[in-house]
Amino acid sequence: MDAYTCAILVCDGRILLGRRAPHRRAYPNCWDVIGGKVEVGETIEAALARELSEELGIVPLAFAPIGVVEDRSPHARGHAGYHMFAVTRWQGEPAMCNHEHTNLSWFTIDAACALPDLAMAEYRALFLRVAALTRPVGR
Repeated sequence: MDAYTCAILVCDGRILLGRRAPHRRAYPNCWDVIGGKVEVGETIEAALARELSEELGIVPLAFAPIGVVEDRSPHARGHAGYHMFAVTRWQGEPAMCNHEHTNLSWFTIDAACALPDLAMAEYRALFLRVAALTRPVGR
């Protein structure tokens, strides 16, 4: 099983998603989290930092694992494990730095969960987990 690392950037109750380019083999034209394949000899955390630098031009400063999503879709990438992280602090301003996405947009959790064209339905549960983890705690 191939390993991928994925970031759900969280800021002011919103999450950042990218619309995958139409030429992408896996999940074309779908809203997706930011990330990519873990290279040989690379830790999942190092891959997270590399992917965020390559795709968004940012450096993650605070992040936490929130789960692993398994993808067994032969039309996508075959059997793959997506290691998901909530990224709550970073250096730089997220911007498209390559041609993997055609759009970046911030969504409320509810709006992201309501998207009909998410790359994977399993993201909805992760988005809700991110909301619960990052919700301010009252005194």
